[in-house]
Amino acid sequence: MSRIGKQPVVVPDGVTVSVDGGSVNVKGPKGDLSFAPHPNMTVALADDGKSVSVTRPNDQAQNRALHGLTRSLIDNMVIGVKEPFERKLEIRGVGYNAKLNGNKLALQVGFANTIELTVPDGVECTLPDQTHVVVRSPDKQKCGQFAANVRKVRPPEPYKGKGIRYDGEQVKQKAGKAFGAGGK
Repeated sequence: MSRIGKQPVVVPDGVTVSVDGGSVNVKGPKGDLSFAPHPNMTVALADDGKSVSVTRPNDQAQNRALHGLTRSLIDNMVIGVKEPFERKLEIRGVGYNAKLNGNKLALQVGFANTIELTVPDGVECTLPDQTHVVVRSPDKQKCGQFAANVRKVRPPEPYKGKGIRYDGEQVKQKAGKAFGAGGK
């Protein structure tokens, strides 16, 4: 049995879960999410509505993998509608900054052009200041994917550390060219 899959998902107060045939719907104060689990997985809501359990039909490798995955995805939905997931990004570099124009995030990160990224539906993007970006969403996958897309525009480089990094991310610094290390 999967250690993760066999644990029931506890549903906190203020969150409602409904299982309708092939989909799981979660409603909470911060949003509504739905998920269609793999047909092999059986999702059952407890009679009191306070927990959700996932079962698998047999011990085939694919079903064992899907068991824990399905349970984790449902758990992340329940957590997200109660308290949204958040990723913080930091922009480092002289003249590097970010601006928010409606649902477009404009990044000025050392290129000739300003890079504009459209903030997807269900994701909230805020700028506490010009060099910090905060991405929030009840959907963990959307939050992480948009944060990764923002970081991908200009990942931190290893010589000066300029670029976009996750808050608290350590970038290993490389030594530059040594003076007089070779040649004539």
